Amino acid sequence: MANSHNVTEFIFLGLSHNQEVQRVCFVIFLPLYMAIVVGNFLVVITVMTSRSLGSPMYFFLSYLSFVEICYSSTTAPKLISDLLTDQKSISLWGCLTQLFFFHFLGGTEMFLLTMMAYDRYVAICKPLNYTTIMTQQVCAILVGIAWLGGFVHSFAQILLTFHLPFCGPNVIDHYFCDVLPLLNLACSDTFLIGLLIVANGGTLSVISFVVLLVSYVVILLHLRNQSSEGRLKALSTCVSHITVVVLFFGPLVFIYLRPSATLTVDKIVAVFYTMVTPLLNPVIYTLRNSEFKNAMKKLWVRTMRPDDGWG
Repeated sequence: MANSHNVTEFIFLGLSHNQEVQRVCFVIFLPLYMAIVVGNFLVVITVMTSRSLGSPMYFFLSYLSFVEICYSSTTAPKLISDLLTDQKSISLWGCLTQLFFFHFLGGTEMFLLTMMAYDRYVAICKPLNYTTIMTQQVCAILVGIAWLGGFVHSFAQILLTFHLPFCGPNVIDHYFCDVLPLLNLACSDTFLIGLLIVANGGTLSVISFVVLLVSYVVILLHLRNQSSEGRLKALSTCVSHITVVVLFFGPLVFIYLRPSATLTVDKIVAVFYTMVTPLLNPVIYTLRNSEFKNAMKKLWVRTMRPDDGWG
């Protein structure tokens, strides 16, 4: 950064100025974050230790849960600790680091959801070729592409933000560092950079969402030719994924496809996709899945009676 960038730290205004509201939020968000970590960690452990959950669908689900833990951890611990302090500050480099990992993990999750839709498409529309198409090597490559895609997306965001001049003020009307609040603090014309950020973030979200919608339209059209039992079985696995997709992409499209502005509703939406959605995902995927619930029961039994072995 240039020497004229004399801002070395940013001050968050947080969710509220009211101390009582902050204490209530602390009581809510701390157990919420713990539930996110425990719930998603249980999904990862269950998939890793269960022989019955060896299909590509569960392979992708375990990575999705791992990403959810990391994604929520980029903002939640800082938010929770700031609720107990009067001075909510973060260094310039800490802000940029948070920005990078937030978009890196968010972009990775976006691509993972797309890969999971492709997995459902192959399983339903090409069932006879499913095992030959979705091999372990192919699944590993798809997960690698998701991580790489998230990195490229985040690198572009941080590259655009890194060269912005911050000369003051340094107060961010939010509870974490994101590109749109930082644009409001830059002491230069950010119109072009704002367009590039929207093109990178918002357009990518919309394109991914459209691809997901098209894939499920194809799946639904294909299901018309199947029996009622076959349709219900296929839809049971698709409904959970569609619900997660809507919960993830809806808030992102709302945030990143609007003019750069910081509104109270933005904070509420941000809390939803950083705290609520990561908790709902493991619940949505497991409650409707009898196979996964049985695997979790077996894991619980093995944990309580380790002498019985892991068979």
